[in-house]
Amino acid sequence: MPDANTAVLDFLHTRRSRPAKLLQAPAPNRDELKPILTAAARTPDHGKLEPWRFIVFEKAALKRLAEAVEACGAETGRTEDDIVKARKQFEDSPLCVAVIEVQKPSEKIPAIEQTYSAGAVCLALLNAALASGWGANWLSGWPSHNCDFCQKALGLSENERVAGFIHIGTASAIPPERPRPDIDAITTWQDK
Repeated sequence: MPDANTAVLDFLHTRRSRPAKLLQAPAPNRDELKPILTAAARTPDHGKLEPWRFIVFEKAALKRLAEAVEACGAETGRTEDDIVKARKQFEDSPLCVAVIEVQKPSEKIPAIEQTYSAGAVCLALLNAALASGWGANWLSGWPSHNCDFCQKALGLSENERVAGFIHIGTASAIPPERPRPDIDAITTWQDK
């Protein structure tokens, strides 16, 4: 039997995102955030393309994003509820790391594998923040899929898109456990 890292397994079996609306200051400072980003960047990356990058939004930048969300929502005919919900994601956040998928040309690595790697970075970043003792939540929402918002407010290029917004701060409350998948119901075993 292999040597198990029981502390990591215990963490993974009990990890729980902290809803973004329950996050408050303080958030990690740059020195505290760098090891979290470093851990996230150790994600599987077929072909070593690094098909992702990070944009860290601190308080003034989050205020700017909240205003950009409101303007974009109004321009595109979003409902007031949609705009308020998306705006609050940034307005109330103590710190946000945008994980940006960067599609890179490759004859060997399909685009979908680059997308999977960017998603894996989001989960690794979320787990690294939680393991470091911070509260964290992975969100997306309509702004992350709006090309104008992404290009104007985030400065993304045409080969880039948002894989996720990871909000990090201090959890003001611990949410109750929620139902988890029934492993037997979603697992098929094959031996032939």
